Amino acid sequence: MKILIVEDEELSAERLHKLILTIDPSIHLLGIFPSVLQTIAYLENEASVKPDLIFLDIHLEDGDGFKIIETLNLMTPIIFTTAFDEYMLKAFKTNSIDYLLKPVNPLELQASLSKFKKLSEVSENKRKNIDNDPEVQTYKDRFLCSAGSRFYTFKTTEIAYFVIEQRATFLRLFDGRHFAVEYSLDRLSQIIDPAIFFRINRNMLICFNSIENIHMISAGKIKLDLDPAYSKEIFVSTDRITEFKIWLGK
Repeated sequence: MKILIVEDEELSAERLHKLILTIDPSIHLLGIFPSVLQTIAYLENEASVKPDLIFLDIHLEDGDGFKIIETLNLMTPIIFTTAFDEYMLKAFKTNSIDYLLKPVNPLELQASLSKFKKLSEVSENKRKNIDNDPEVQTYKDRFLCSAGSRFYTFKTTEIAYFVIEQRATFLRLFDGRHFAVEYSLDRLSQIIDPAIFFRINRNMLICFNSIENIHMISAGKIKLDLDPAYSKEIFVSTDRITEFKIWLGK
């Protein structure tokens, strides 16, 4: 595996590199870059060896690390390493593998590298399966709901989340309206696209586009703000956090 480290703090970059080599000595460092411009120049150069994975700090000596992604329309997988948690949602809307807060925890780093390897294997297997099987699975793209004597049809793209309330399942639209649906969350998880919807806990299945903010309360607790807002605080179940981060980075 070939990596780049984009980090303007020399000691942080060296520590990260040592941690990476401790986890996997076969990983090859292509370079350490402290700035947006130097990183862009390297990646734009056709003669440069391209990385398989980039470790990216957000606050660099000449600006915002996101500018690298936006300027190059970068598709290389990224593990963000930063001291700030407020960029988590923006990071996961890029091709992010994980978001690690400084000082980087060795166990979290190891989990991130394992996640990258697993996702790479899944992506390769999926590509092979698609090549071998032209039939692609389809998911439910609309729902029929009723209110009184009237019936309504909604596209799945209009739905912000599904939630269980008083033992019944409801869908909430991005415009704020909500309707009962005759599906359990277990069944919904099977019939709608898992790349777009994720079951964060026992009572809620959310659309990626409904996520407004992500708060890392602690290593084992994540709180979400959704749009439209929900009446109660929303937490990702502890046993789903790793899978949730993988889903965010897809």
